[in-house]
Parts: sequence; C-alpha cells; structure tokens
Amino acid sequence: MSIHPPEPTAPSAVSDDEMRLHFEVQRLYAVEARLLDQHRYADWLELFAEDLHYWAPVRTNRLRRQQALADGSPGEVAIFDETKASLAWRIRRFDSGMAWAEDPPSRTRHLISNVLVREGEAPGEYVAESAFLCYRNRLEREVDLYAGGRTDLLRRTGDGGLLIARRTILLDQNVLLAKNLSTFL
Repeated sequence: MSIHPPEPTAPSAVSDDEMRLHFEVQRLYAVEARLLDQHRYADWLELFAEDLHYWAPVRTNRLRRQQALADGSPGEVAIFDETKASLAWRIRRFDSGMAWAEDPPSRTRHLISNVLVREGEAPGEYVAESAFLCYRNRLEREVDLYAGGRTDLLRRTGDGGLLIARRTILLDQNVLLAKNLSTFL
C-alpha cells in the first residue's frame, strides 16, 4: 500500500452505497477517537485486524526535487512500526502502572477529519484517508500537538463490520518536540 494518496479529483455524484460506506468509516473513526480519549485502549485494540501493521515512518526535510525521498520506507527506522501484539504489550504496560510517562495519565483529544474512502484492491477492502489533530495535556504545563494524515486499509468482517488492517501515519513534523510519544494516533 502506497503511503502517498492519489491526486485529488473533482467531486462527482455519490451513490447511496458510497454515502453509507463513508458514514460507516466516519463513525468508526469517531468511536476510535472516543475510546482513545477515554483511555479505553483494550477496546480500541479490538478495532484492528489480527494481522495489523501500524506504521509511522520517519520524515525528513528535502528540497522540492527530492520530495520522493522525504518519507521513510518500510524496513527503515520508524516512529511506530507495530503489530497488534506489540500494541497489546504497550497497553498492558499502561495498565500495569509501570508506564511512568503516563502516570498520571495524559488528557487527549483526537480530531479526525477530511475522510475520503475508496475501494481497495481486494473485495471487501477499502482505503480510507484522513487528517488528524491530537491534543495532549499532561500535568500542569505539558502540551503537545500532533498533526498529520493517516491512510488505513479497512477490511470487511464476517459480521459486516470494518476492521483496520493497516495504518500508515504521516506526521506533519519531522522532529517531535514532545518528551515522549505515549499517545496513539
């Protein structure tokens, strides 16, 4: 799955099925944001497929002629390069009280917008692109903002729901100024 979205096109007529799918994806993202903001990480993890790849490549500043090299590639150093099992390990660590960077826990607000959905390569798969802003506040004076875009591969389940099978996160900043990155995006 490419981390670069296709070129935008002019809006066209939307079918009822496309509207239903778009609403379903918007709702999935609203539920996801709420679960994260309520620190319900185990419930959040249930939104992901077993073969999940949750990835945020490192980005670098490049001249215009070198923009194709600005985003890291699979197998290179990444901010996140997780599976469902490694995310579950991180969540268990939060719940254990041993994650000092989250004790007391941060307050977060996840905002998801600009959602576009298109058919994936396989039947029952969809590619959803979105923009995000995550506000994080911890203690009295620690404030972090994370902004960027996400490209998700969504997969239809046997019961008709959707699971996130792949997530590529492109943060707009290439140097993270936060003291830690204990927030899920």
